[in-house]
Amino acid sequence: MQQERLNKAGWNRMIKFTKMQGIGNDYIYVNCFEEKVDHPSETARRISDRHFGVGSDGLVLICPDPAADFRMRMFNADGSESEMCGNAARCVGKYVFERGLTKKTEVSLATGAGLKMLEIRPDGEKAASVRVDMGEPVILGIGETVEAKGRTFSFTRVSTGNPHAVIFLEGVEDLDVEGYGKVIECHPLFPDRTNTEFAQVLSKDRIRMRVWERGAGETMACGTGACATLAAAAANGLTERKAVLDLNGGSLLIEWNAENNHIYQEGPAEFVFDGTWQDTP
Repeated sequence: MQQERLNKAGWNRMIKFTKMQGIGNDYIYVNCFEEKVDHPSETARRISDRHFGVGSDGLVLICPDPAADFRMRMFNADGSESEMCGNAARCVGKYVFERGLTKKTEVSLATGAGLKMLEIRPDGEKAASVRVDMGEPVILGIGETVEAKGRTFSFTRVSTGNPHAVIFLEGVEDLDVEGYGKVIECHPLFPDRTNTEFAQVLSKDRIRMRVWERGAGETMACGTGACATLAAAAANGLTERKAVLDLNGGSLLIEWNAENNHIYQEGPAEFVFDGTWQDTP
């Protein structure tokens, strides 16, 4: 009887998935045109576990949408739903193009942060790279301060569809990102929690960045964070409006267009493997 109730509730369902990564930012992708995930927050927590699950930074659902070509829903490894992820958006572009869901090279993607446009750079039947129009970044504050573990950091508050606190400093390679990041994420200054970027400006067109993601911890990369960092750097006069962002997992080209004020990020996306997950409580 208990098993029957679980089945009726959508548990104990076999779900086909694909693991993908964008410069090391890895997610589990589910094609919801064919599959169904009834409890995405709980499924995200279980499937993302790197010891007892598949292992990932979270779960991404590729869904139909009445007003766009596709909708992306993304859930962090802790089960919280996030508005947007640039690396995940690039992976969605590669997925829908190479798996035959679309033949378009310009794809509209509905997200929790609004409609985004994906420009797929084809190489035959493959997507060599994907460029994402992330919309307009919003600089919410410059020169605010936050204290973590006895140290005071000056930060720039930026929204790129989700919240970011961008901190510029020296010595980013040796920084205790986990120690500072987990404190800043949940600081009272950020009632909805925040992503935190620790960035070192190397030149007018290059930035080294490490990121503590809300709900996921330090990750190999963060597309929205890279965009927020470039916007913060340009707004503070530290760089030009176009730069390469070097993250733990690789590099992204970020450009803040002066004409339409939109920010664009371009980089690779890769398939890792396909599998089947038994979705049980």
